[in-house]
Amino acid sequence: MQIYHLIIKEKYMKQLLFAIFLMSSVCVVAQKKKAVFIIIDGIPADVIEKLNTPTIKAISKEGGFVHAFCGGEKGNYSETPTISAVGYNTVLTGTWVNKHNVWDNDIADPNYHYYTIFRYLKEADPLKKIAIFSTWLDNRTKLVGDGLAATGNIKFDYHFDGLELDTINYPHDKNADYIKHIDDTVSTVAGEYIQANGPDLSWVYLEHTDDMGHRHGDSPQFYDAVEAADKRIKKVWDAIQYRKKQYGEDWLIVVTTDHGRDPKTGHNHGGQSDRERSGWIATNAKNLNAEFKAGLASQADIMPSIAAFMQINIPKKNAAEIDGTSFTGNVNAVKPSAKLTDGKITVEWKAADAKGNAKIWLTAANNFKTGGKDDYTLMAEVPVSKGQATIDVSKIPSSFYKIVIETPTGFLNRWIIHGK
Repeated sequence: MQIYHLIIKEKYMKQLLFAIFLMSSVCVVAQKKKAVFIIIDGIPADVIEKLNTPTIKAISKEGGFVHAFCGGEKGNYSETPTISAVGYNTVLTGTWVNKHNVWDNDIADPNYHYYTIFRYLKEADPLKKIAIFSTWLDNRTKLVGDGLAATGNIKFDYHFDGLELDTINYPHDKNADYIKHIDDTVSTVAGEYIQANGPDLSWVYLEHTDDMGHRHGDSPQFYDAVEAADKRIKKVWDAIQYRKKQYGEDWLIVVTTDHGRDPKTGHNHGGQSDRERSGWIATNAKNLNAEFKAGLASQADIMPSIAAFMQINIPKKNAAEIDGTSFTGNVNAVKPSAKLTDGKITVEWKAADAKGNAKIWLTAANNFKTGGKDDYTLMAEVPVSKGQATIDVSKIPSSFYKIVIETPTGFLNRWIIHGK
């Protein structure tokens, strides 16, 4: 009889354990993925590394911190001014200035055919909620293009911005203290709203650090502003911890900057010095790949990384235009290059996870730029591990070629303009 009861007890224990396993599996599957990215303006990597930034360090401890270059490819067709709005739009679209067409802070003529991460999310699932908390109104109205026909009439579900226009509550002063107070308010509202509502994708933008850099260069005032920004980020980080604990949500946070500063004084930016190009990424992301850890990241990688985390399906024609690659998960290849010599193009890449084949596609048109379709021709197919392919274009004479390298994990692209 005792043996019988032991058998029955063991049977029910197995059933109970199996039920618990099923329930935990369902919880994992049902876990909602949400993301927030924060841009704090104008801070080179060396400043972040030497100052007291406990929030950024806490975020990085869960994932990682890495130098991530700004400014496109120096001396080539994608060279991009290290200017604020230009950098924001690279973060938003995953493309350099030759595509997104925001050349300065005037934001005169953005090319909305290169979608922002917000548009990709809304087009994939219109029910997803998006929010922006920004010191600067143009981030929503011009860069993302809130409510514009050219952006598919994308609308933020919540926005808190434009306080720089409120001279009653934030009277402008010669020391730019009003921007500090605006950043305080923006970060407070961001933390409170994210904690209470948990939008699916949010952007938080803080400006005061750049103002202090322009006014004082590398200085105690600039360093104090950076450490104050870290405290503002904590409001959002705390909100994320609350959401994770109370609702079991899976949150990604990415903190970055738009550009560095000049190497001599730290007052200016816009050029291609190493320090002006010296951006960085801090994230709690898991499964960071070897390319991220090796310091191969750029600010263009943020958009595809958020898309990968949120499992956004980016259409193939759009994916073929994105310059960045996800810094999480496996990628087959990185660092593409292409050179035209005597009617032949040598295409090269760094093989990472070198499984499968690479297909080399070519077009001599760029209809995508104006909303059209590019007709690609498959020119070669080689093992990813080979790291290169040579294609004959002698019978396709052109001053412009667009090359796409398709691998099992995604796309890389290169342009050739007049032999560049």
